[in-house]
Amino acid sequence: MSKQRIVWAAVVALAFTGVVLVSWPRAEDVPMPVVQPVNPDYFISDCLVEPIKKEIRRLSDGREAECYVITTKSVPTDHPIGPWAPKHVTDGEDKGGIWIKDGHVYNVSGEFVAHLDELYDDPQWNLVREDGSIRVTDTKEAFDLAARPNVDPRYNNYAVECPVDVVEWKSNYNVYIIPVNPVYRSKATDFHRVGNGHGPVGVAFNGVKYDPPAPIHMIIKAHTIAPFDHSGGHVNPHAGYHYHAATGNTKEIEQTDGHAPLIGYALDGFGIYAHLDIDGKKPIDLDECSGHFDNIRGYHYHASAAGDNQIIGAFRGIAGSASVVEPK
Repeated sequence: MSKQRIVWAAVVALAFTGVVLVSWPRAEDVPMPVVQPVNPDYFISDCLVEPIKKEIRRLSDGREAECYVITTKSVPTDHPIGPWAPKHVTDGEDKGGIWIKDGHVYNVSGEFVAHLDELYDDPQWNLVREDGSIRVTDTKEAFDLAARPNVDPRYNNYAVECPVDVVEWKSNYNVYIIPVNPVYRSKATDFHRVGNGHGPVGVAFNGVKYDPPAPIHMIIKAHTIAPFDHSGGHVNPHAGYHYHAATGNTKEIEQTDGHAPLIGYALDGFGIYAHLDIDGKKPIDLDECSGHFDNIRGYHYHASAAGDNQIIGAFRGIAGSASVVEPK
């Protein structure tokens, strides 16, 4: 019998006798020939609530490490937010944001919304009233009831966006704990394994969160859409403004060798670079985390294409943390 089968036989036997296994083998640290530390100078100063500082903090695996504590505003300073949803079928693409389906990015015009039944091949889609106006959440109550996994039935067939006069989230701060020197691990860590399934996976240089994939399957289940703006961001009641796509509208750090520009950092400290390089070429040989290694940047991630509903796939290093706090 092979070693693998012996292990599985032991697992089954222990399960039937009620013995609890302590743990599976853990991922190990892997020394890398090149490690690019986090550079705090890349963050836009206007986005910071206070100067970035170094502190010893606890990481997701329980160890302590020297980390940057980065406290930022909730609203980006390098681009406007919105628009998200058009209000009438005659509204052009300038009145709405973007939506994604099957890897494609669509401009959300009034005409696009009027033909969602064709896009999804489902006649139950109908966000347009008889007068041509589009059902859009225009109060905080409507937004809160529609922008959740179990959409209130009253808000089926709505375009979900945060009304411009809802300001509570805009005054909050984002606090990121990111290790100064990222540590490459032998195994990837799924976002949910670090208690981060619904929290950010990284941060742009304007202080805005890069989030895990949007739950589009849940959103469209209620015949609703929650458009992103042309910067790839939208608002939810808990996290505030955040990105699900990298569209090139935020600060970028150009690379002297033509490599894709740096657009932020993952919570494990590894850099996140744009999807395409200066010649418009896609990255190759990416692992399940959306990362790979080169001799200049060491291990690093590439943001997925905007239509893929993913910034990165998983953490390759040991993540810090992120939180939303109210100002004192």
